[in-house]
Amino acid sequence: MTTDEIKAYYDDTTNSEVRSDLLRSIKLIKEAKIAVDCGCGAGSNIEQLVTRGFTVYGYDIEEESISRCKERFKENSKVFLSRDSFSTFNYPRASLVLADASLFFCPKNEFADVWHKIYECLFAGGVFCGSFLGPDDTMASPSYSQEPFWANSLVFRQDEVKSLFENYEICSFNEHKLSGHTTQGVPHDWHIFSVVARKT
Repeated sequence: MTTDEIKAYYDDTTNSEVRSDLLRSIKLIKEAKIAVDCGCGAGSNIEQLVTRGFTVYGYDIEEESISRCKERFKENSKVFLSRDSFSTFNYPRASLVLADASLFFCPKNEFADVWHKIYECLFAGGVFCGSFLGPDDTMASPSYSQEPFWANSLVFRQDEVKSLFENYEICSFNEHKLSGHTTQGVPHDWHIFSVVARKT
């Protein structure tokens, strides 16, 4: 994305409503309220987590994201922020890993290592809450121009997503297909798999 597009996107998502999957995940965690927000964006999920008593480690590769979140949470000692990629972030031990529409942009050749790091950082019984891009999404089309946004989109079939959770208990698995417009008014077909799973 260009700088202006990034700013517009963060303006639109600063106060996004809390997702039902995140609320479900929070209810599954009884103690050690420590969360990692992968690709924290404008900080709307961090806001939801800290108001529910979590210590949150958020990271994003975009400088605009981190500078906004540092300003937003400058008075909160329970929020730790860093400008990192999926691969460079030092994952702390956590009871919740949140990856809401962010793993879409993990480079394919890095994903296996990143997925292992996410699993290893979770306490036993810890929860993963996140989403994966399906093959029928506009962003998965070979004709889709990646250049205005990110260089790659990581795409999974349903069976491939489910195979990632062999060492988890899947608490919620939903496939979402809908058509509409992005926040910038561009027509888009969405195909998303959302998962809440507990590490066994």
